[in-house]
Amino acid sequence: MNLLKEIESRGLKAVRFSFADQHGVLRGKTLAASEAKSALDRGVTVTSTLLLKDTSHRTVFPAFTPGGGVGIPELQGAADILMMPDASTFRVLPWAADTGWVLCDLRLQDGGAVPFDSRAVLREALEKLGDYEFIAGLEVEFHVFKIANARLQPEDAGQPGTPPDVELLTTGYQYLTEQRYDLIDPVVQLLRDGLAELQLPLRSFEVEFGPSQFEFTLAPLGGLAAADAMVLLRSAVKQIARRHGYHATFMCRPKLPNVMSSGWHLHQSLAKGGRNAFTAEREDLSETGKNYLAGLLAHARGACAFSTPTINGYKRYRPYSLAPDRIIWGKENRGALLRVIGGPGNPATRIENRIGEPAANPYLYFASQIYSGLDGMATRPGLPPSADTPYEAKAALLPHTLAEAIAALRLDKALREGIGEAFVDYYCKIKEAEIARFNLEVSEWEHREYFDLF
Repeated sequence: MNLLKEIESRGLKAVRFSFADQHGVLRGKTLAASEAKSALDRGVTVTSTLLLKDTSHRTVFPAFTPGGGVGIPELQGAADILMMPDASTFRVLPWAADTGWVLCDLRLQDGGAVPFDSRAVLREALEKLGDYEFIAGLEVEFHVFKIANARLQPEDAGQPGTPPDVELLTTGYQYLTEQRYDLIDPVVQLLRDGLAELQLPLRSFEVEFGPSQFEFTLAPLGGLAAADAMVLLRSAVKQIARRHGYHATFMCRPKLPNVMSSGWHLHQSLAKGGRNAFTAEREDLSETGKNYLAGLLAHARGACAFSTPTINGYKRYRPYSLAPDRIIWGKENRGALLRVIGGPGNPATRIENRIGEPAANPYLYFASQIYSGLDGMATRPGLPPSADTPYEAKAALLPHTLAEAIAALRLDKALREGIGEAFVDYYCKIKEAEIARFNLEVSEWEHREYFDLF
């Protein structure tokens, strides 16, 4: 694609240059179309502190100390880094007039790699697969509410600020009923049309079980394309919804009466020579698939910090809730952590990981799966029997908290080696800063429990 010709022929007036930060949230700058050539040639500068922030946008590391607090002299003093556009990701935003969008990779000003670029982490993991290709299918749940009060008074500002007051679109609990779907269809149409114009491979649009809860699925894509699609889908859904008076959230479990948890079920397989490497002629999984599955089980606790990276996400792991609570696999069993789908000779055979929350950074989530699976393929640890009763099975439990998941990640040798010691330590420190802030807050439960009693 000749990006400059595309921008000119479409009469665009602005182009957004974006990158996915450590949380999988898009950040970047918007430039006049006339500046696009310079951006393509030399990149777009942004402050490196964007890589040092937690989910409240607070800078966790001391950026003005030697090495910028992370041992990298090029980042010291909140120095600039460069966003280098990936022309293959260019889109025209259907909701923003005369505006293009392009996803970027990060570089130091001397052209060197930025160690904390999560897109680069996935790119390296994909290279480690050698002749295999990672294929991902996205099944994403989220909520959309009508905004009752945007809460934009000065006292609502802050880090992170006051979220809007919202109203439901449906009262829920009529899973997949057409009447409930029709209630949300006007919003689905807005989202569907916008996402289709972004060339995302949409498959289905569903009304989920909970109030105001949606589920969208995308057709299978190759690893980097699938991760790019996830960050674009989330950002587009939120922006389209907000422009029409709605609030879309990929938070796992909002604190609203009767609202259900949302998950992100990741369907994954490996392809080799154009064929599904998980397909076997006489069994449910090939030997490659079995070893990959065994690796996912072996590293499930450590990988949890990437699949469920928020404090809130761990409130979803409950027995008998269609969400996993222990480290098991099952054949076509929605209560299991890892669900094997397909069968002998089925070219669509795959493993569905049901652990993820929809807020996960897809680049890190995918990379954790790849390194887990590769370790299983290398060590061949053996696959335990499938669990027919997943919530009674005798198996190790998943972490109950983000702190427990971070501790497991710090001890996981394969994930530390694959993703990189420096990146894992950096990521854990950001997450530990979030946990520390959470522990300082006095919760409603504490106030209700103790204020009158003592």
